[in-house]
Amino acid sequence: MSDRVYLYDTTLRDGAQTQGIDFSVVDKQEIIKQLDLLGIDYIEAGFPGANPTDDNLFSALPELKKSKIVAFGMTRRAATSAANDPGLNALVNSGANTACIFGKTWDFQATEALGVSLEENLKMIKDSVSYLAKKIDVFFDAEHFFDGYKANPEYALQTIKAAYDAGAKWIILCDTNGGTLPHEIEEIVREVITEIPGDHLGIHCHNDTENAVANSLAAVRAGVRQVQGTINGCGERCGNANLISIIPTLKLKMGYDVGVSDDALKNLRKISHTLDERLNRASNRHAPYVGDSAFAHKGGLHVSAVLKTPKAYEHIDPESVGNDRVLLVSDQAGKSNIIKRLKDIGLDGEDSDKVNELVELVKTRESQGYAYENADASFELIAKNVLGQLPEFWKLHMFRVIDERRWNAKGQLITISEAKVRLNLDGEEIIELEEGNGPVNALNKALKKALYKKYPQLMDIYLIDYKVRIMTPERATEAVTRVQIETEDKDGSRWKTVGVSPNVIDASYKALRDAYVYKLVQKKG
Repeated sequence: MSDRVYLYDTTLRDGAQTQGIDFSVVDKQEIIKQLDLLGIDYIEAGFPGANPTDDNLFSALPELKKSKIVAFGMTRRAATSAANDPGLNALVNSGANTACIFGKTWDFQATEALGVSLEENLKMIKDSVSYLAKKIDVFFDAEHFFDGYKANPEYALQTIKAAYDAGAKWIILCDTNGGTLPHEIEEIVREVITEIPGDHLGIHCHNDTENAVANSLAAVRAGVRQVQGTINGCGERCGNANLISIIPTLKLKMGYDVGVSDDALKNLRKISHTLDERLNRASNRHAPYVGDSAFAHKGGLHVSAVLKTPKAYEHIDPESVGNDRVLLVSDQAGKSNIIKRLKDIGLDGEDSDKVNELVELVKTRESQGYAYENADASFELIAKNVLGQLPEFWKLHMFRVIDERRWNAKGQLITISEAKVRLNLDGEEIIELEEGNGPVNALNKALKKALYKKYPQLMDIYLIDYKVRIMTPERATEAVTRVQIETEDKDGSRWKTVGVSPNVIDASYKALRDAYVYKLVQKKG
């Protein structure tokens, strides 16, 4: 059997069912780009026809180098033919070349949840797959398969054989309730492979017993060759199988070809943290492979041993997954990572004194609440500043933002924001006032107006995402805030900047300033 294992990401659909997660179209587009960069084979973009966000996404999918977009759906309705089923036709019309549909494989679910006979359920599976297979590639998610197999193995096998015989390219065995254990997974998969070849079988596990990763690996050992999961294991209830752990384990530990190059694997940590930043939540510092503490060593014999030979207390080279060794008693912590990032943006990292100064500056700022891992533009600016390569484009003397809540002439209660900026531009003092529908909007407009005469290109950049994170929640309304801004220009280039302050408007100004300066630096370069 082939050692190639195909990776299928369902963060944008199954992961979106996580409590508290609500992806925007921009969020989904950015995550798709990151998954393509990593080398994921299949990206399940969403459920066309189910909600406006997914419909808008399928009409504005980014261009991909490797990954294939998959549209998700379900088998036809009981009283509808496949050709007339709106859900199936939404998949066909989505623009995706691949569809993944789920169907019931547990007799209990068919009769109780769907309210159909076992024979009708088989027809629904067969009709749906057959209809789609004439138009696009079809995968079949065998929902509740392991529970169904334990309850009625004969019927569970009939359902997946119906899908396979009807033209499904992959049959994915789902542990939907997340209650199956690794030894059960391996045993059942080995029995299923006698009916359907392993290179047409996949695994989809939920994490309700904290076994989703182990179950996925057990299924691969038993012969399946597609693994479904999500970034950071997000998903409903307790989550899904975590691809961030599965990918390096399959590649580095078990020797499988997962279609991810050594260079691409170095993006693993960044992708993990990018998702957390998109969700405006703190990353799990103790996450395997990619967490801040995954390769952290604190004092004593551990540090001494690691300095002599990293293998003493590290199971892999941290740089292989984009992480960094942290010696908590060492001034050199993070230096190699900084040098790599400097090289990535085309800056010279050979000046040891300057690099050490930058490492200490990054450490200090991150202790204050900054996060540069997903604010590459701000990192590039502080690096250029330390290296003496950042010009001063203007000097801000002051800004003031006022909010006024009042009744307008129409008797409507409105809130108006007004911003005033005073800055020095080439020796000339410039003062501008602007109104906006919020304090950040007003400040943004006033700054652009003040800078327009010399830097008209700033009128062509747009704020497309704005996130605020409370860094010290114990201080309530006096808390330190972190603002992250994503900016886009008329050519479609995007960059992220960050600002931190106890004052959310001040933090916003810092992020806005970096966004402007980054644009000017790129043009100057």
